[in-house]
Amino acid sequence: MKRSFFASALTAGLIAGILDITAACIHAYLRNGTTPMQVLKGVASGAFDPKTFTNEILLATCGLLIHFIIAISFTFFFFFLAKQIPSLVKYPVPIAILYGMFVWSAMRFIILPYLSRITPKPIVGKESIINAIIGAMILMVCIGLPNALLARKYVRSKSLNN
Repeated sequence: MKRSFFASALTAGLIAGILDITAACIHAYLRNGTTPMQVLKGVASGAFDPKTFTNEILLATCGLLIHFIIAISFTFFFFFLAKQIPSLVKYPVPIAILYGMFVWSAMRFIILPYLSRITPKPIVGKESIINAIIGAMILMVCIGLPNALLARKYVRSKSLNN
């Protein structure tokens, strides 16, 4: 079945977004007992002052929406690159690792400090280094891998149909 660029990238973005937020919530809970509601409210606090919301569910819902906008945006960017450079998805696992590192770096050094209200804490000390590594690995597996595998499928289907 032929799928459009938009449908393929959106599907991959939704899958990556679900995997990523699930992994982030599990990691936060195991690390210090943070609930999924707290994680989502934390995401929303990057765009909104939590004090302006009287409804915590609405704030968490905004966090979930922001999360998916970011995940889907990174996915569309990856699919765009894969469409322009089909050899990019020839080896999906190494590309997933590299793209996960790219997403982690973009979030850490561009989006959080310059495009959100959140100021990232320095990565100093054993615990923060471990959390940074875990965060990067989550992005490699939950964003990079689905993007690489599903973009590979999309690129191959397009080359077979042309």
